[in-house]
Amino acid sequence: MHVISLVSNKGGSGKSTVSLCLAVAFQSRGFQTVVLDLDPQASSKEWHDAREVQYPHVESLHASRLPKAMEAVKDLGVEVVIIDTAPHTEATALEAVKLADLVIVPCQPSIMDIRGLAKTLQVLALVPGKPAYALMNGVQHHSIQAATEAAVTIANHLKLPVAPLALGERVAFSRCMITGQTPQEIEPDGKAAKEIDHLYQWVRTQLQIEEREAA
Repeated sequence: MHVISLVSNKGGSGKSTVSLCLAVAFQSRGFQTVVLDLDPQASSKEWHDAREVQYPHVESLHASRLPKAMEAVKDLGVEVVIIDTAPHTEATALEAVKLADLVIVPCQPSIMDIRGLAKTLQVLALVPGKPAYALMNGVQHHSIQAATEAAVTIANHLKLPVAPLALGERVAFSRCMITGQTPQEIEPDGKAAKEIDHLYQWVRTQLQIEEREAA
């Protein structure tokens, strides 16, 4: 079982959107996938409630139930677990990091987001050696240079590796949260869908998961 944790101390970084898009990408390739939504706002669970199909399954739970939930999904034969954490909850983020095979830290290219990485980095420091990467998210098409500079700052000054790809600020991402879909389902040939496919391929490579044919 492979575990991917999305953590960020700052709200609005895109953890839920990235979690759900990745979950659909893995599920559509035939991997039994579950999202564990630890955010009290339950955005991921609300997305699932609006969805016309059952999978990937999303389970909303209190962080204290995370160990039991992990045991349950393992017993059910789940292959990919994506943990969507809440902001401003260092203890919860720490548990998610401990369980993860890969940690993704979504970050928008703004000074406030970069400064907000400080507490997240403190959590990551408590679990040395855990593979963790910042993911530039919400990149506007006219500010590619700003995103590049932000990535350099994060990698060189904060010493957090940055994934070699980025997600743009696109209508498809916000729209999918309302409809219970993802960009690859709404606009399979769109730019957002292609970005998610690149993210999926990169994550799969990091976890050394063998590719499967799309369903």
